Amino acid sequence: MNLKHLPGHLARRFHQISSTLFDLEMSRAGIVLTPVQFAALVEMKESPGIDQATLAGTIAYDRTTIGGVVDRLVDKGMVERFTDQADRRCKRLKLTPVGLETLSRAEPLVSRSQQELVSSLTAHEQEQLVALMQKIVEALGDKSRTSRHL
Repeated sequence: MNLKHLPGHLARRFHQISSTLFDLEMSRAGIVLTPVQFAALVEMKESPGIDQATLAGTIAYDRTTIGGVVDRLVDKGMVERFTDQADRRCKRLKLTPVGLETLSRAEPLVSRSQQELVSSLTAHEQEQLVALMQKIVEALGDKSRTSRHL
């Protein structure tokens, strides 16, 4: 069995490389942020007042673990957690000015790291790669622990 021909192994390596490139860009800029925290900030910007459970589903992250991610963002002053007026059990989230500023600094860095990730491919190959990855996630997303497609 050749690991270079196993999609799962290649996907794991691709993820490792992607995470390393992300970490390098954040480190150079002095931003302390993980890829999951970045995804959470992006979604909170897109959906102000989103609740934690919905956030977990939207970014395909485990509902149990998302609390720790949000806790760290709150501790960094990037996110504010507040109680829903209609359902006191529901915790809603919004970006603080620090979170918005961090996100605006991080977005071009993430774009650069993502471009570097696929830089060995032609523009057409990049589109194909993303389309094929989306197709697999759409088809099999319910098989993951998060039961979320995209």
